[in-house]
Amino acid sequence: ADSLSPLGMAAPSMKERQACWGARDEYWKCLDENTEDASQCKKLRSSFESSCPQQWIKYFDKRRDYLKFKEKFEAGQFQPSKTTAKS
Repeated sequence: ADSLSPLGMAAPSMKERQACWGARDEYWKCLDENTEDASQCKKLRSSFESSCPQQWIKYFDKRRDYLKFKEKFEAGQFQPSKTTAKS
């Protein structure tokens, strides 16, 4: 393993990265088709988690949350909470 990578883990190969991205895309597509109901996408989530390094999963989860927020905000669908509106 490359000593420069975190925890001594080797960087994923191109094939592994493509498997990870494919699993992520399938999972995200399932969430889109099921109005973000993760219970409908458990198998795809498992595949995503087994195909990607843990750090990537955290990053992709945060990225999806951000993209969904941005999408709603730009569409004018974001409703600030009452506590936010007071400030």
